[in-house]
Amino acid sequence: MDASPSAAVVADDVPSVPVGRAWTLRFALIWLGLWAAQLAPIQLLLPLQLAALDPTHKVRDFGLVNGVAGLAALLALPLFGALCDRTRSRWGRRRVWVAGGVVGYVVGLLLTGAAGSWQAVAVAWLVAQLGMYAAMAGLTATIADDVPPDQRGTVSAAIYGPQALGIVVGLGLVTALGGAPGAGYVLLAVLLVAAALPWVLRTREGEPRAGGRPRSLAAALRSSWAAPGRHPDYAWAFAGRLLVNLGNALGTTYLLYFLTDGLRVDDPEGSLLILTLVYLVATVAATWGGGVLSDRTGRRRIFVAGAAALQALACAVLVVAPSWPSALVAGLLLGAGYGAYTSVDQALVTQVLPDPRAVAGELGVMNVAVVAPQALAPLLASLVIAQLGGYGVLFAVAGVFTVLGAASVARIRSVR
Repeated sequence: MDASPSAAVVADDVPSVPVGRAWTLRFALIWLGLWAAQLAPIQLLLPLQLAALDPTHKVRDFGLVNGVAGLAALLALPLFGALCDRTRSRWGRRRVWVAGGVVGYVVGLLLTGAAGSWQAVAVAWLVAQLGMYAAMAGLTATIADDVPPDQRGTVSAAIYGPQALGIVVGLGLVTALGGAPGAGYVLLAVLLVAAALPWVLRTREGEPRAGGRPRSLAAALRSSWAAPGRHPDYAWAFAGRLLVNLGNALGTTYLLYFLTDGLRVDDPEGSLLILTLVYLVATVAATWGGGVLSDRTGRRRIFVAGAAALQALACAVLVVAPSWPSALVAGLLLGAGYGAYTSVDQALVTQVLPDPRAVAGELGVMNVAVVAPQALAPLLASLVIAQLGGYGVLFAVAGVFTVLGAASVARIRSVR
């Protein structure tokens, strides 16, 4: 039975009534659409499109296109979160941002597919990513608003389990079209709308709790940006999330070029799909398993640290023995580590938010640590590949960042 968030019983400003299966299914479905629209272009469409538009500078262009979106995330995510906390509408303050974000995302995807130069691709992809950031502002705040703490690991798995599924669904659909970028972007836009409609049309939200909305937009922004300096556990959680996500992004962003130029496999696009399927199986199993076990044991930090260590081991495999079989082993380890990490880390983050009036804004700052690495990693990776020695050094750097992220999480004291 689908529990209504507005009916939740609140004790000490924390929701206590579990959300239902239908709620969780709609939540997972919209994330599936968002991740497919995000990751299929990064893994396949953008590299192919930029290679066709500017083959000589494809690595540089790919880094710049994603770097622009990453820099925008530094401002847009906290700002959108603060605005979301202050929003008043008949649709509620979270759902209106989700709906608006999806519309902006669709427009950006269609513009990207029609772009005729790498500069036009950069502008259009920025529009798409701003839509993603707006939708994230509403969706991630919903967990802190409506989900009890002892269910947040499981519900957070509904964000990151679909991430791996979204890669495979997106890549599978695009590959079925022959990898044509223009048609691929249109197909992803259609998928996104279909996945988002159940959430947008059927989900309801309760009124703001504990003092209501921030007094002003300026107050919301101040609260969000000041949180890391005033609350050490929030700062350590942010650092851990930033470092682990950066390590993962460095290890996965250039997989197509690694398979093509590093391992020189016969069918790079087909090999990427196989590797992604291995990653998918491990990620989905670990995401749901890690979230459920973390909820049942009441422990977060040990799961996060162990998952980060698995990702570092995956990077070490690629450094020591770069080959197609070792890539499959690394994909399995990386998927298991990242899957367990993401669901438990999201639950942990919601338990270190200092101001209940500025939940979306504080999570907006935290979301910078998810989105910015994905966007900035291509630029950093292109520099490492070109200047520091190639893909082996890249995977070594990725492993170091992941280990540092695990060490940061270990410093958190208010969550077990």
